Amino acid sequence: MKINWGTGIVIAFALFLSFILFFVFRIVTDHKFDNELVLNEYYKKELLAQQDLDKEQNAYDLKNDKVVVKVVTEGISIDFPADFDYKSIQGKVSLYRPSNQKLDFEIPISLSSPHLLIPKSNLVGGRWDINIDWTYKEKKYLNKEEVYFKQ
Repeated sequence: MKINWGTGIVIAFALFLSFILFFVFRIVTDHKFDNELVLNEYYKKELLAQQDLDKEQNAYDLKNDKVVVKVVTEGISIDFPADFDYKSIQGKVSLYRPSNQKLDFEIPISLSSPHLLIPKSNLVGGRWDINIDWTYKEKKYLNKEEVYFKQ
C-alpha cells in the first residue's frame, strides 16, 4: 500500500497529538507531581483587594518611622515604628514561600519590645514573601516585603 504526502502528514500529526496527550494525562493523574494552587481561596482574596490597598497606603503614609524588615543572624527581624506604643500593636505576620506552599506559616504579633524576631529555625533558605497585617489604635496597616534568607 502506498501512502501519499497528505496521509503521512495526518498520521504524523495524530501520533504527535497522542504523544502530547499521553504526557498531559500522566502529569495530571500522577500524585508525585504536586499541582498546588498559589492560594486556595483566590477569588475571596481578590474581593479584599481594595481593603489591602487602603492598608498599604496607610503604611506608606507613616511619616517618620516605617516598619523595617531585615535579615539578621538569628533570623528575620521586624522593627515597628519606635514612636508607637508597641503594646497596642496587634495583627499577624504571614510568611509565604512561593516555591513550596507547605512551608507557609503565620505568627501572631505579640510584642514585648518594638522588635519581632522570626527565628531561623522556622525558616529555610531562599525567597520569602512577608505580609505584615497590623493594627494600631484601630487604624489598619499592611506591609509587604520580599526577603532572601540564607541558611
